[in-house]
Amino acid sequence: MQSKEKNDLILARFFPGENVIEELKNVCFKHHIKTGVVLSALGQLAQCELGFFKEKGNYLNQKFESPYELLSLTGIMSGAGDNYDFHLHATLAGPDKSVRGGHLINGVVSVTLEIAIMKSAIQIKRILEEDTGLKGLFLH
Repeated sequence: MQSKEKNDLILARFFPGENVIEELKNVCFKHHIKTGVVLSALGQLAQCELGFFKEKGNYLNQKFESPYELLSLTGIMSGAGDNYDFHLHATLAGPDKSVRGGHLINGVVSVTLEIAIMKSAIQIKRILEEDTGLKGLFLH
């Protein structure tokens, strides 16, 4: 992974075989991100896992083992140290140009992943909500 920051904008590149979530944690730690917004991300994933929220405590997860183009990645990250929360949604395209999307649970870079992240001073916290079973975003 390579990354640079200027004026609260971070550009990063992830390389083949790198785990997307682990490298995002590394970027957050390296650049002291407390709250970050994924502005843009594209590349190709060798494998990934997407989720779809059905109901409290129930995600429908699906793994994709062959390479998929990452058309878009959006979301918010928050935390500090080793404790980061990521709420990320990905849009993927297969070789037949079919599109898949959902909550990004995990992914491994195939060729490249290029990402732009904006740091924010807005403090947020994710708190588990009893009604939904999800970690909701709360502003401080």
